[in-house]
Amino acid sequence: MADLTHLTDDERMLAELGYKQELNRTWSGFSNFAISFSIISILAGCFTTFGQAWNNGGPVAISWGWPIISTFILIIGLCMSELVSAYPTSGGIYWWASKLGGAKAGYYTGWLNLIGLLAVDASVAYGCATFFDLTFSTLSASWAAGYSLTRVFIMFLVILALTGLLNIYGGHLMAMMNNVSVWWHVFGAAIVILILIFLPDKHMSVGDVFSMRVNNSGGLAGGETSGLGYWFYVLPLGFLLTQYTITGFDASAHLAEETQGAANGAAKGIWQSIFYSAIGGWILLLAFLFAVQDPAKVTEGGGGVAVIFNQALSPTMAGIVLLIASIGQFFCTSACMTSTSRMMFAFSRDGAVPGASLWAKLDKNKVPANAVLISTVIAALITIPALVPVDINGAPVPVAFYAVVSVAVIGLYLAFAIPIYLRWRQGDAFVQGAWNLGTKWKWMAPLAVLEIVVISIYFILPITPAGWLGNADFDLKFVNYAPVLTIGSLVALWLGWHLSAKKWFSGPKTTIDLPTGVSSADEIGLEHHGRSAHGGQVHEWKQED
Repeated sequence: MADLTHLTDDERMLAELGYKQELNRTWSGFSNFAISFSIISILAGCFTTFGQAWNNGGPVAISWGWPIISTFILIIGLCMSELVSAYPTSGGIYWWASKLGGAKAGYYTGWLNLIGLLAVDASVAYGCATFFDLTFSTLSASWAAGYSLTRVFIMFLVILALTGLLNIYGGHLMAMMNNVSVWWHVFGAAIVILILIFLPDKHMSVGDVFSMRVNNSGGLAGGETSGLGYWFYVLPLGFLLTQYTITGFDASAHLAEETQGAANGAAKGIWQSIFYSAIGGWILLLAFLFAVQDPAKVTEGGGGVAVIFNQALSPTMAGIVLLIASIGQFFCTSACMTSTSRMMFAFSRDGAVPGASLWAKLDKNKVPANAVLISTVIAALITIPALVPVDINGAPVPVAFYAVVSVAVIGLYLAFAIPIYLRWRQGDAFVQGAWNLGTKWKWMAPLAVLEIVVISIYFILPITPAGWLGNADFDLKFVNYAPVLTIGSLVALWLGWHLSAKKWFSGPKTTIDLPTGVSSADEIGLEHHGRSAHGGQVHEWKQED
């Protein structure tokens, strides 16, 4: 048994929230920032979902859409930074919702967060496989000739397996990898930008970059690039590029129990990863747009960045650009798996996941290895529809990939919205942590929730007319199955809560011995500087070994 007065400030604050220190607290504040920066990964989202924005809106969806949507995301991140400073636990978003809204709010938030993270694992790993395949195809004609969705899917499984093994056996290597990843993203993106500035024979005009509109959706809004249908249906679908790329920053919260000085470090990790990614991503995307040699050919090719690189660069240089992005995406996949496994561990620690005892178990290196394994398997299963080929306007479009991307965005951002709303509802009664918004939460929180609701509606809509039930060209392969997974998951959660969970799930469980007569950590009324008061007396309560 250990006296809490001998714990570090981080361990004491964690004990105040009801948990003993189980995970290794070896991550620095920079490492905490690094994992969110790596998961946001401008070398992943900016490359893999560029085609979604080009096809649905064109350059204006990118040159204007990116900074506008990034601003809204930064507001969401600032609200979350305030929450993690007050409650720096691995449960993160789920724990905040439970604390502010009760067990039911925590249950729904936790599951939405977990579903979103699993979809992020799947989408980033699949994007990584696609870009390694593009790299090899660009550098080798024989590799290009043997292209198949099956080959890409096998590469996807290999990448999942490798990142899973790294997470299980990498130990301290993972924190170091995330630190390296930051600089890979910084210098890698800089190299790509310089290549695209100096090597192309010509560049698209400033006017075209900031005003050109494209509707390559297969007929949405009549194929027009003006009118209400374009501006309020087609163009917002292109914003998936920004909303998907700048996500996963909740990793800073999930790694809070492993971060030194978490009340400040994790809070800064969230908003700084968003801010710097937004700036770097916009510069990178503008470089893509200016490098376009023939916009019509990009549209014919499905809007993918590989078409732009092959237009503007030699095969060797195009291959180098794609390789830089592919390696960055591998770093991103590894970081995503780390975040997901910590969420799975924390949620299982509180008994909310079937087979909880397995996923909450730590191996000898204090890594939730079983949580890593199950996350890997689920990510593989939900991506199986990507084996079905889909062409829109004669160009290959990864509808299944965009569906998984949509699930990731909707699941994660809805999970973010719940505690942000609950914090706003609590108002001045909320006890702010070391890092806080002052009074700015009064307008930031409702604005953040509104943006999340709007994008969640858009991203369950079909991205082509053939995906609408009742359309003459309807085919299941065109269906955006994000609403099936999202709404199906919500229905399952609703049934699970009312039929079972509400009878036994009470929210976060404490893992410490509390003082006599105290039933929960909340009753102690602990201050974040480490002293506890109950009944007018100071307690030296103990933590289990």
